[in-house]
Amino acid sequence: MANSLGVIVAGRLPETDFQPVGENKFLINIPDADNVNHIVVFLTGATPLPIGLAGAVYFSWPDPNAPPSWQYLGYISNSKPSAIFKISNLKKLHELENSNNPLNIFGSQPISHIAQIGVSVETEASVIQMTSAASSPTTYLQFGQKMLENFFNFASSFAVTQAQMLPNPNETFVPLSTLQTWFTNFQRRLEQNPSFWKS
Repeated sequence: MANSLGVIVAGRLPETDFQPVGENKFLINIPDADNVNHIVVFLTGATPLPIGLAGAVYFSWPDPNAPPSWQYLGYISNSKPSAIFKISNLKKLHELENSNNPLNIFGSQPISHIAQIGVSVETEASVIQMTSAASSPTTYLQFGQKMLENFFNFASSFAVTQAQMLPNPNETFVPLSTLQTWFTNFQRRLEQNPSFWKS
């Protein structure tokens, strides 16, 4: 089934060398992934997926200090044989080593990272349900509201009246009413369209 899967990275040839790593689980490495913004995962057409199954697509950006952390991207199926995924917002920024390192005898060289794409073949119903849960507007709305409330409560806990303020020319002050206006506007936009922040 591995030959049924392919991936395209912009500017590169399509790759189809997914490796089986378990029952119905397949991996492919994406070398030099630092500047990759989008990937396309597709069914090659060599062999269709068995009826009622779909491929859940995952992305892992390497962290040298931790095991892989897989992020669900979406799915492909016989009725949806390809999908484009934006991965640039998933990539972690790693601090570069100090260029004054005495062992750096060849000067600064670009650091190469190898990302991984995983496809788990599962029932189409469970994959579609997982997709719905991952992108549920209710989930975004609840998260956004909790985040806003937490931020507003945290910031307002430092509020002082103008009489309590001590002169400090190095400090910038923002009226709490400005924060309240922003909070109200953001919450209203979130309720109207929970995905507005994606644009």
